[in-house]
Amino acid sequence: MKTAGVTVMLAVLVTLSAAAQEGASTAKVLKRADIDALLAQPANVLVIDVRRPDEIGSIGGFPVYLNVQAGDLEKRLQLIPKDRVIITVSNHASRAKRAADLLQKNGFNVAGAAGAQDYEAEGGALVKIAPPVRNAASAEPRKQ
Repeated sequence: MKTAGVTVMLAVLVTLSAAAQEGASTAKVLKRADIDALLAQPANVLVIDVRRPDEIGSIGGFPVYLNVQAGDLEKRLQLIPKDRVIITVSNHASRAKRAADLLQKNGFNVAGAAGAQDYEAEGGALVKIAPPVRNAASAEPRKQ
């Protein structure tokens, strides 16, 4: 009797595990060396950063990228070129993996997902993008 109960319990665990795996991302998480190799050919790669602008500003990002927040990506697919290999970026690659899966599902060539903070922790340099500074003279209305 105990053996049957254990068998049933194992079957339930296997089923639950398989169900959890179905929702798992298939996107590859890129390491610094992978990212650097792709960025060495800028004409062939497109970096899509799915973070909010404040995250990019405070944490930093890659020098050339397209910023489309994760929640808006599906609505913006028609604006993304299909002739480049895509790297999706978020802080630790969680949102980037979901974005990569969405792009792959829609026919884009995705190299994988990257975490900007992970890249930096591996010795990579992120670019800090400072917002433009308005000086007092430009804030005053023009006199005619």
